[in-house]
Amino acid sequence: MKKGLFITALLLVAGAALAQGEGIEAAAAAEKTNLISLIKTGGWAMWPLGAFSFTMTVLVIQNFVSLRTKTLLHTEEMPELIELMLNKKVKTALIYCRKHPSMFANAFGAGLERCLDGETEINFTKVKESVEEASIEQMSKLMKPIDLLSIIGSSSPMVGLLGTVSGMIKAFHTMGTQGMGKPELLAANIGEALITTATGLIIAIPAMFFFFLFKKGFQKTLATLGRNIGFLFDALETGKKPVSFMDLETLEKMEGE
Repeated sequence: MKKGLFITALLLVAGAALAQGEGIEAAAAAEKTNLISLIKTGGWAMWPLGAFSFTMTVLVIQNFVSLRTKTLLHTEEMPELIELMLNKKVKTALIYCRKHPSMFANAFGAGLERCLDGETEINFTKVKESVEEASIEQMSKLMKPIDLLSIIGSSSPMVGLLGTVSGMIKAFHTMGTQGMGKPELLAANIGEALITTATGLIIAIPAMFFFFLFKKGFQKTLATLGRNIGFLFDALETGKKPVSFMDLETLEKMEGE
């Protein structure tokens, strides 16, 4: 008798577990179906919005990789380059920049090239102009992926709004031709209108956030770039090491003098 009750209890527990597992699978399938149906309900506007979403993801990853301060500035090169400038080894510094290309090396190398244009005395005004021109060129190249995020952030809500207008036009057309007898058709048109607007905003908000994040970080990098290049050419012009690169012992000696 006890064995029979035990077996019956096991069968009931197994049946309940099986039914629960089937319920979870059914709920998951329903959720997947709902997501797909929502995308389908959005209509034609979901295609360009999907392209915007994919492009935004690629640009964010690209900017995180290419706009790192270490990648752009290579500040670890500064002590060696300072010593080269103090010793007037312009050619050696230019070769160093060619072997270690970066935004900093390209801008600094442009100034070094002007130093080797054959004139007996270095015209630091022309050197400064060369550095500025090279910096603008590098900035324009690196700002393109950042600006594309702004374009996506501005365009996505517009495409979503256009999809909303399209959906509302279809809804009114349905009401005009078929009346209110088939609410499921009207609901599909209104769903298209709402889904596209929401999708456009979901894409635009992170796109604009990352646009301002990368833009501010890049502006800070440019300021540091100008400062470091200024230190290098000051060392070449004056033959003195910049105070920012002097150790504490040297500063204390200067104070004693």
